[in-house]
Amino acid sequence: MKLLALVLTVLAVAPSAAGGTPPRASLPDIEDEVMCVECGTALNVSQSAVADQERAFIRRQIALGRDKAQIKAALVDEYGRGVLATPEEKGFSLAAYLVPIVLAAVALIALLLAAGRWRRQRPASAPAAEAPLGDEDARRLDAELAAYDRR
Repeated sequence: MKLLALVLTVLAVAPSAAGGTPPRASLPDIEDEVMCVECGTALNVSQSAVADQERAFIRRQIALGRDKAQIKAALVDEYGRGVLATPEEKGFSLAAYLVPIVLAAVALIALLLAAGRWRRQRPASAPAAEAPLGDEDARRLDAELAAYDRR
């Protein structure tokens, strides 16, 4: 019975601990996911006056207690969809996500196929080391080894 009470207590507390308030947003956390609408660079590296306005807007939103998703939504309302550094997840912009994945998969498949072919290839003739030495070559080798050992 005590075990059942313990399990029920843990189950009751776990969702409230995990699903509590989202972590407080910060300017550096948002800056690298937002673009300067004037110069088209990431907000964390932009030095334009519009970038300063965007940073001030983000600071005001943080002061109001908004989380990251709410601040990004407010930025889109204020500056348009181009303010986000990530492409839309529909239409032509979806290619920005899919093309690198498809290219990586094609490259991996090509590499695996090429490796299989390379492993299957056998040399056309036996290597020279496997061919027996003739009498003349064997005597010469013995003489050279004996001369080497005397040094």
